Amino acid sequence: MRLSFKNRIVLHYMIATAVIMAVAFMVVYFVVQGTVYQNLDDDLSFEAEKHTDEIRIIGDSIKIKNKKEWEEREHREVQVNPVFIQILGKDGNYMDKSPNLKENVLSFNPKQNYGGHFNEILNNRSIRQVQLPIEENGKIKGFILAAMSLESSKMVLLNLRNVLIISYLFLLAGLYFMSRYLAGRGIIPVKVITETTKRITQNNLNERVILPYNKDELYDLSFNINELLQRIENAIERKRQFTSDASHELRTPLSTLKGTLEVLIRKPREQSEYEEKIKYSLSEIDRMTDTIEQLLLLARLDVNSRTVDRSPVPLPNIIDEILSGQKKQILQKKLTIAFQKGVLLEEMVPQYYTQLIMENIIGNAVKYSKVASTLHIEITRSGPNVICNIQDEGVGIKKEDLDNVFKRFFRSDALHHKNIPGNGLGLSIAKKAADAINAEIHVESEFGEGTTFTILF
Repeated sequence: MRLSFKNRIVLHYMIATAVIMAVAFMVVYFVVQGTVYQNLDDDLSFEAEKHTDEIRIIGDSIKIKNKKEWEEREHREVQVNPVFIQILGKDGNYMDKSPNLKENVLSFNPKQNYGGHFNEILNNRSIRQVQLPIEENGKIKGFILAAMSLESSKMVLLNLRNVLIISYLFLLAGLYFMSRYLAGRGIIPVKVITETTKRITQNNLNERVILPYNKDELYDLSFNINELLQRIENAIERKRQFTSDASHELRTPLSTLKGTLEVLIRKPREQSEYEEKIKYSLSEIDRMTDTIEQLLLLARLDVNSRTVDRSPVPLPNIIDEILSGQKKQILQKKLTIAFQKGVLLEEMVPQYYTQLIMENIIGNAVKYSKVASTLHIEITRSGPNVICNIQDEGVGIKKEDLDNVFKRFFRSDALHHKNIPGNGLGLSIAKKAADAINAEIHVESEFGEGTTFTILF
């Protein structure tokens, strides 16, 4: 049988409560039963001890003294719960009995020689009985049996049992309806989560589950679902961003390439003209390839994959390697490199991300530096931070553009330096790489004089 989550909660709660109630009611019943029997047994023991003083032993015969007075007392007094007394010999043979027994006799139990209490039947009625040995000079001469009616006590216990059973059934019935009500209220947050997730689609990922007021397991579930939705939304947003960036950046060179080739085949041309157009087309293809590689790199940085190598290496080594790779451009522009390493030759930084940061910032500094100018690079330390300053004497950035330099495809005053290649993705890559290792990048610039980038590791 497959039960709903609500009904499973009710069933488990009912089973647990039913067991606890059954144990509690049984304890109550047996405590009351024990108390009733204890009171009867105390009265029986007292009566048996008391009537032991009212018997006499003559040889092997045991008789009740003043038996006529006992009969007269029974006629004068109303006994609500009369006591029956019987005298037996040491072998259990009948000797004497109280007048109220009339023709009846009490049963002798050889196993109860020393005062044990037990239940018996007298004239088809339940009685509680005790038998005590009668001793003289340390020898057992016989037994005195005392008994009292058990009917009223059994009636009390029977009524108590019926009341407990009926109460148990009524309480379980009431508990069932109350449990369903409470379970229904308890799973309201689950229903809210279900309804919210049903409304969420690829085009509606900004909706979130309302967090419960109490910070319990349902709060954790709602919070984790919201976190999952945020990760899914980020992944889809990265996909949209990549598609948008790729289409935005590739549409123009593809159109240019198509137009160039269409013009080239309209009529026969000189070989030099073919070579020129083919070289131009190849350069456009190379530019598109670089753009695609940078877009893919940005996508990987957005994911922040844990598989990326984060092994630390000395920062000066990375900068030396990048300057060696830029040697051709540095020589073409006759740049002077002022690299102040100081004593920080072994400052360790994550290799992969630092390489991306420094390649793009130093590459931009070389591209935008003026001919025969100086490129300043300095490594210092401030407390726990390693600081790298890269200052060029280039075209600079306008003040109003400083807040946008890390946006994708943004190029400050691009129309005035069309001769400088680029697609505006380098600083975006540097910023993503810095975020991945909790580094900071700050930029200052004077338009026409130069730009300074400060990286805090």
